[in-house]
Amino acid sequence: MSANRPLSPHLQVYRLPLTGLISITHRITGVLLSIGLLLFAYVLYAMAGGEGTYQAMQTFMSFWLAQWVYWGFIYALFFHLCHGIRHLLWDVGKTFERATLTGYALLELACSAILTLLTFFLS
Repeated sequence: MSANRPLSPHLQVYRLPLTGLISITHRITGVLLSIGLLLFAYVLYAMAGGEGTYQAMQTFMSFWLAQWVYWGFIYALFFHLCHGIRHLLWDVGKTFERATLTGYALLELACSAILTLLTFFLS
């Protein structure tokens, strides 16, 4: 075996670039949004089920953990939207320069956080 062959980086040493983390997060939020649609279907069912079912749903949604899930769903929705817009820019061949990749990733994170905060304060 050759002593000067390249070695794979150890997982403890290798740092995934921000664009890689954003890409993985985009996939995760897509899955979470699909699961969140079950919660949305439950809300619609409760609304159509009458006063008792609606009251039970309201009680469940007022629980702090349900509120965190709700706002996590909203953030995932805005993050997925912002990354989707970035993919549209990529489809037309824009923003592939190495210098702008990280900048647009940070802009994407900031926009999704700002949209979530605006929704929180305006609701």
